[in-house]
Amino acid sequence: MGRTIVITGAGSGFGALAARALADAGHTVYAAMRDTAGRNASRVAEAEAYAAEHRVDLRTVELDVLSQESADAAVATVLSGAGALDVVVHNAGHMVTGPTEAFTPEELAAVYDTNVLGTQRVNRAALPHLRAQEHGLVLWIGSTSTRGGTPPYLAPYFAAKAAMDALAVSYAAELARFGIETTIVVPGAFTSGTNHFATGGHPAEQAVLPAYEERYAGLMDQVAQRLAALAPADAPASLVADAIVEVVDTPPGERPFRVHVDPANDGSEEVSRVADRIRAEFLTRIGLDDLLAPHTPASSRPTV
Repeated sequence: MGRTIVITGAGSGFGALAARALADAGHTVYAAMRDTAGRNASRVAEAEAYAAEHRVDLRTVELDVLSQESADAAVATVLSGAGALDVVVHNAGHMVTGPTEAFTPEELAAVYDTNVLGTQRVNRAALPHLRAQEHGLVLWIGSTSTRGGTPPYLAPYFAAKAAMDALAVSYAAELARFGIETTIVVPGAFTSGTNHFATGGHPAEQAVLPAYEERYAGLMDQVAQRLAALAPADAPASLVADAIVEVVDTPPGERPFRVHVDPANDGSEEVSRVADRIRAEFLTRIGLDDLLAPHTPASSRPTV
């Protein structure tokens, strides 16, 4: 049965790939992006052309994750247009590269605003509806950097992704009794097929950079090249979209808590397996093991 899905940051990269793959799988998909009448107008046109050519239900919606008003309006548009909302995919994100010291606190806060607070704004818009209907899926696009290998010069992004993962883990337990599932899809370093590296930001303050360039000359290029060398040549970014489709198409109540898509195998899956086991064991120890899986909606429970 087709579901209604909204994906943030779906103008390019994982978001655009997932939007098309989910639409191909028979779902009604809202590819959310900001400035749909301006700089992303061409991406709106591309989505419309794809929908027409492939005869799928792929739509676009204006959504700036930096604005609660925009998130509220986007969810309202989805509900009025499709009459339903079943799946929220938190994909919007922004990467910055450079020596950590060079970033001002305000620049770090801006990365956090997009990658973490943006998910909170969308949740506050969507969760009242999902809670009321007592079912749904919140799917978070994480990063292996949260628990795997962490090369230098990416600290603001890594810190924000770690915070988002922590938020997702807490939300999972808090939404379970409303019948809402959580899955965290964890991509590794895909250096092609997305715009992360190409559109990544850099520190505005340049004064500290020469000192780092003296000791770490060309480091960012070296990191990108070595990450690219680790990934198999036949590992396209579309693997992440495929994983998202598989999670959405899995029957409710059977979806995995965490799915890794990491061709380079930076160790995140191994560490996460331990961390998630400890979480499950601890919730069980304190008598909250019912929070490890979504509850059956009250309307579906047998009366006695």
